[in-house]
Amino acid sequence: MVIIIIAALLGVCAAIAFDLYIPPALSTYAAVIIIAAVDSVMGAYKSLLSDKFNPAVFITGIFGNSILAAVMIFLGKKIDLDLYYAVLVVFTMRIFNNFSFIRRYYLRKLSK
Repeated sequence: MVIIIIAALLGVCAAIAFDLYIPPALSTYAAVIIIAAVDSVMGAYKSLLSDKFNPAVFITGIFGNSILAAVMIFLGKKIDLDLYYAVLVVFTMRIFNNFSFIRRYYLRKLSK
């Protein structure tokens, strides 16, 4: 848990320190890749609480989700269809689902 918080803080500090410019043409890809990474981290934390965490699944999930989402957006742009929204909805639903599991886990732990 502490490592996750430290890594997140280091990532935020690095983003602030290095003023990165993302061209508007790539902004949808960047947004979806960030959402996919957040989804993978939330899923990893959920599996950690369930005693089912596997680092290989986490690493392949973070890269697999990001690549699949970027490919879907790319193909959607080629056929002039905004698959960007569908990808965001799915990842956001998964994030909230994982968050609700984590919240219930700690509420049960606190009520005992």
